[in-house]
Amino acid sequence: MGGVFGKFPHPRKRLKNNIKNEETFTMSSANFEIFADGFTFLEGPRWRDGLLWVSDVNGKKVYTLAPDGSRTVMAEVPDRPSGIGFLPDDTPIVVSMRDRSLKRIENGQLVLHADVSSLVRGEINDMVVDKKGNAYVGSMGYDLFAGEDFKTGALLLVTADGKAREVADELHFPNGPVVTPDGKTLVVAESWGKRLSAFTIEEDGTLSGRRTFADLGDYTPDGITLDEEGCVWLAAFANDCFVRVKDGGQITDVLELPNRRAVACTLGGEDMKTLYCMTFDGKMEDIGKGKKGSQVETIKVNVPGAGSP
Repeated sequence: MGGVFGKFPHPRKRLKNNIKNEETFTMSSANFEIFADGFTFLEGPRWRDGLLWVSDVNGKKVYTLAPDGSRTVMAEVPDRPSGIGFLPDDTPIVVSMRDRSLKRIENGQLVLHADVSSLVRGEINDMVVDKKGNAYVGSMGYDLFAGEDFKTGALLLVTADGKAREVADELHFPNGPVVTPDGKTLVVAESWGKRLSAFTIEEDGTLSGRRTFADLGDYTPDGITLDEEGCVWLAAFANDCFVRVKDGGQITDVLELPNRRAVACTLGGEDMKTLYCMTFDGKMEDIGKGKKGSQVETIKVNVPGAGSP
């Protein structure tokens, strides 16, 4: 989440630097449609059983959005919600950022799933939950919004029974993890590292074999989602666009969104070919001021989602 815009060149200059072959192309923002608006800052989109789940971080609520865009409040999260996931019994869990914990949503109420505050520096952020109920949660590593100096963050594993441990460190602002359908690989965005990193998931949930899934040049990845071809769609926050990239770094699609920040995305809809894009009309310093500048925009793509996150 976020970025210091004055340090980055214009996104169209970035686009030229990231073209790796002639297949890369750009689509006009005119193809986007507004699905729902009037939110403060949306994160953690998840498609589940015909509904889009989202966290309004600074609105302090978790919503579901029906296919017609109508919304229902599923829970109020006073310490700011972010990543969303589901346990094997379908119970939703959500990251509570400020108190650094995971909460289950049960009958509209929050129930503590795990307190990870002793394991992290700074707030926790995005999360993915695999089919075993293992939640992989990103720790920022420092207080971004208080202006602290950068420190690397970590990934935590919280098992289905609420036990937590660190499973990866030295990550440059971890964001938007996904897990492959076979449950064997985790990919995480490193926003300030401008790359996607991949890990092998061991039987006990431990992560090993870290490698670079994609070097993104000047793109700053935030939320990500996985499609059936094993490619990742990412929200390039500081670049005002959504990007699709293959394992190895080949970029196939760039969807420009001039003058709006690209925050997160997920694939859903009846055919799993609707890319739901969380966008924000504002700069880094506008986040947290209560401005209702966030909305969900959609665009149809060719390859369906793999169901993660």
